[in-house]
Amino acid sequence: MGNAIECEALTRTFGGNKKKEPIVALDDVDLEVKEGELFGLLGPNGAGKTTLIKILATLLLPTSGRVSVLGYDVRKDAQKIRPRINMVSGGEVSGYGLLTVRENLWMFSQFYGIPSAEAKKKISDLLETFSLSDKAYAKVRTISTGQRQRMNVVRGFVTDPELIFLDEPTLGLDVNSSRVIREYIRNWVKGRKGKTVLLTTHYMMEADELCDRVAVIDRGRILACDSPQNLKRSARKASSFSIETTPFEKIDVLKEIAGVRGVSTEALEDRIVIRVVVDEESVISDVVSVIISSGAKILSLAKSEPTLEDVFIQLVGRGLV
Repeated sequence: MGNAIECEALTRTFGGNKKKEPIVALDDVDLEVKEGELFGLLGPNGAGKTTLIKILATLLLPTSGRVSVLGYDVRKDAQKIRPRINMVSGGEVSGYGLLTVRENLWMFSQFYGIPSAEAKKKISDLLETFSLSDKAYAKVRTISTGQRQRMNVVRGFVTDPELIFLDEPTLGLDVNSSRVIREYIRNWVKGRKGKTVLLTTHYMMEADELCDRVAVIDRGRILACDSPQNLKRSARKASSFSIETTPFEKIDVLKEIAGVRGVSTEALEDRIVIRVVVDEESVISDVVSVIISSGAKILSLAKSEPTLEDVFIQLVGRGLV
């Protein structure tokens, strides 16, 4: 099997003139995604993920470097790439509200030249898979946000692409809908030869569960690329702690403590969960001291095995959000 995606010294800048330096969205990116791989791309907002996907999907040209998708150059062969790929973005507003779910999906299938009878059969099967059969004849403007997102996922797969870009496909969905989508993605890649997925997600467990390999990107550069297992193994050189506290606002102070590699937080209703990656276990005492001296109370503290989130924090210095 060859590579579905190849990027060599890929750079993309925006703006810039005699007075202003250009904004660098992608900076000398080297990346390979193998055919048949379920590949994850993790990065905080503004890291360059969307720019990279737009270039791979032939919606944006690179400033410099070489990029090929399914063996074709994105600069010269966009028209050969487009019929063989598809893309789904979480939270996107797609489709025509006056048309029904089935009509929208059939219309999109015709853009790809799928024979009508074949398209109708695929649409019926996918609507059943994603529990949308009862909404097939409902106008899109009348269905819920979650149902519309599931319809978008169906739209992505109904064309049977060789390569699909899934940008936050389970964003905002309930647990059951997310599970169904993840299961379908996994089976679609593993059960059929030559199918490739590039997935971006803010859910670390999703990336850990699904992806063969994961690349971490920040400020336009690839910081690491390996299997989730190998990335977590490399993080064992550091120690990870989960600290639950009453409201605590001096997160930036924790990042300045010597020996702290990274910090992420999750705000809950009346407390905060702080995840800290430190060089040595002894550093956690300094972290605790800062929290207590600020007036916050520590509700619980536990050391944990490295997760993909810890890897991300260690590389980037902060969480995804």
